[in-house]
Formats: sequence, C-alpha cells, structure tokens
Amino acid sequence: MGLYPLNLKLAGRPCAVVGGGRVAERKIRRLIAAGASVTVIAPDLTSALREMASRQEICWRQAGYAPGMLQGFVLVFCASNDAKVNERASKEARASGALVNDAVTPEQSDFFVPASVERGDLLLTVATGGRSPALSRVLRQELEREFPPAFGEWLDRLAVLRAELHAYLATSESRQAFWRHALSESVLEQIRSGQLDRAEGEIRDAITGIGTESQDGSR
Repeated sequence: MGLYPLNLKLAGRPCAVVGGGRVAERKIRRLIAAGASVTVIAPDLTSALREMASRQEICWRQAGYAPGMLQGFVLVFCASNDAKVNERASKEARASGALVNDAVTPEQSDFFVPASVERGDLLLTVATGGRSPALSRVLRQELEREFPPAFGEWLDRLAVLRAELHAYLATSESRQAFWRHALSESVLEQIRSGQLDRAEGEIRDAITGIGTESQDGSR
C-alpha cells in the first residue's frame, strides 16, 4: 500500500498521546515544536514530561486510557507499553475521525513520523513506512552531513532572490528554467562550505544578466 507524503501545519491543533514513557516523550517533543496543543493521557510521566506539564506546555490527564477520552483530536499517538490499551485507543480515535500512529504496532498506524533534518525552514525527511527505523536514522545522519546548517540561512536568502526574479521573468516556466540552471552543483558546494555571499553573488549576477538582456532587447 502506497503512502501519501505531506507536511502538516499543527499550530494550535489538538493532538493526543496515550502513554507517558520515553517513546511518548519523543512524540510529544516534536508535536510541541510544531506548535500543536497536546493532551497526554497516562497515569505517570517521565520527569521531563512532568516538567512540561508543570509549565503548562502540555495538558496531562493523569489516568489510564478509558473510552470517551479521545474525542475531538486531529492526531492520536498510541505509545502505551500495553498493546491492548493501544488497540482500544486506536479504535476509538479512528471512530472519532482522528488519524492514528501506533508506536508499538506500526503496521496498524494510519501515518508514520519520518526521521527528519531541519535547517531553518528547510525540512528533509526519510521514511521507511515503519519497516526499518534504524535505516531511517542512518539516512538521516547522511542528510545531516550533506546539508549543514548553512542551508537554513541560504533558504532565507533564496526567498529574497526569488521575489526579485519576478521583476525580470513573467512566467512560472521561465522562472523554473532559470532556477534549474542557477542552482548548480557549484553553488550548492559553496553553500556546504559556508560561502553564502559568493553563492548569492552568482545568483544575483545571473538575475542582473536577465535584466541587461531585457533592456538590450527593448532597444
């Protein structure tokens, strides 16, 4: 069965996590980073999650899962160490319209959380459909080496350059053709080595060249 890749905006959206152990903690940290409104259902929490609850970063329902607790959530993460609890929670969550991630039985999940590398707004992900988390981790480490933190700043600069290009090229097809040529391997290597000014200079020279050609053609 194929998977549909997408990135979700979860800011302010209600998400639930059943379980309060280490696995649940990893899920919760990523949800908090995405701005989700997180409710944790568990009789006990890790010390880090207790601190989050004390700071009101998460809502803690200090109880074991029981029917009726999973109404109104967008995503539900079943991370209890009891497979039967996860199964019951999954059924209720799906019946209420939520998508479910089962950390203990991945094949029962509606979605998977990929291994990821974040460089500012640049998000790179690797997923194996839950079949090999170890391979995901190895490939994520490869991506971390291939795309250092400089790519985050480069994306910010690229957004400015992209806006400037609209003044010179009117169609999306012409702009796409420009970027296919401009974002060359040499430019990418400059970014990897931290030479962002030099990489930006090359792109600006190419944009300026378009403006010069346009002026010459209009004479």
